This record gives sequence, C-alpha cells and structure tokens, in this order.
Amino acid sequence: MDRKGYAMNNSRDLAFCSWSGGKECTLSLYRAIRSGVNVTHLVNMVTEDGSHSRTHGLSAALLQLQAEAIGIPLIQRPTTWDTYEREFKVLLGGMRGKGISRGIFGDIDMEEHRAWVERVSLECSITPSLPLWMEKREDLLKEFIGSGFKATVVAVDTHYLDTTWAGRDIDEAFVNDIRSLGPGIDICGEAGEYHTFVYDGPVFTSPVIFEKGPVRSDGDYFFLDIRNPSIKGRI
Repeated sequence: MDRKGYAMNNSRDLAFCSWSGGKECTLSLYRAIRSGVNVTHLVNMVTEDGSHSRTHGLSAALLQLQAEAIGIPLIQRPTTWDTYEREFKVLLGGMRGKGISRGIFGDIDMEEHRAWVERVSLECSITPSLPLWMEKREDLLKEFIGSGFKATVVAVDTHYLDTTWAGRDIDEAFVNDIRSLGPGIDICGEAGEYHTFVYDGPVFTSPVIFEKGPVRSDGDYFFLDIRNPSIKGRI
C-alpha cells in the first residue's frame, strides 16, 4: 500500500469497512464504493454484552439500523479493551473465510492508528486501505457536507467541548464554529473531541429515522440520547 493510503482501484477485491457509524468511516466507504471496490460487509467491535460500540459508545441496535439503511450487512463482535486485538483478528479471519481480502479504514493522520491497522491486517492476510489518509481536515468536511451526508454529534469529550455541541448537525455553521475555537481542537474530532452518527447520504438507500433526546454526562463525555421507534428505551 502506498503512503497516500488509497490502493483501492482493484474492483475484483471484496472488502469490508471498519465501522463506527461516524463521518470518517462513512466517507471512506463512499470513496471505496466510488472507486469500484465491492464492499460486502461493515464490521464493528462491541462491548462484552453486545449493547454498544466498543470505541464510540453508539448503540449496537442503532448501528444495525444504520447498516440496514445503507444496505450492507454489519458484523459485530464483542470484546473487552484487553482482548480487542485478539477478537479483531478473529473477526478478520472470518472475513478471509468469506473471500474478503481488503479492509477500508477511516483514519486521517494518526500514525499509531495506521501502524496498528497495517500490522494487524497484514498478519491476517488483509490488505488495508485508508482513503482519507493525510488529507486536509477542512477538505474532508467540505466533501462530506457537499456530497449530501447528514450527521449529528452524539458524544463530546468534556475536556475539549461543552454540552452545547452534543446534538449539533455537521454543517457549514458547525465547521465555522469549531474552527473558531483555535488549533487546540481538531475540527474533525480525530483526537476524540467528538463523535458523530451519520443518518443519511449517498450511500444510504433510506435515512435512519431517529429522535434526539436529552444530553447526559458520565463526567468525561456528554452523550446525546437517540431514540428510534423500533427500539425500546434509550439507545
């Protein structure tokens, strides 16, 4: 794979996309599909009880609704943080068993993330592709918004942003406002400042229907409660 991170132009490859439900993985999926890659699965690591995404805390059921709206099956595998790499490798082994030889990842420029993705993928005979690698943050946000994607902020790190950011949509006003906070805040949230949920756009066959509930806090993060009529309780 070249250092740009693309290497996706072989339409004979079957691929999966590492999935968080947020804007970077969605934009990576969009670019991969447009380049001719056949993305057959989304993959997501969840908590031990299977209720929430291990990395971004979104409801596993909500991510399944998202995958159904996109039209690509989502595979979720439970893990702890201590067993994350081992379980992820088991998941990749399952991908290889399905004839899938490529993985799509949404990292932008964090070298430690890329090094982990490359090492673990290659150890499992998976070719990793990072379609967004080393691109300018504002260009990525402009492409995301301009392509017609819709997303809302569902988690905010209290060390970077206050509660008013939870529940905001990703639009031009959001970009202008977060840019105005200065260089200490990554406008794409790459350092974990915020996480998003994408609910509509060009890779969707239909939008995900949801309602925004109240914002709650665990001390480290503000979380937006999201409700969907087909799922009981808070998700």
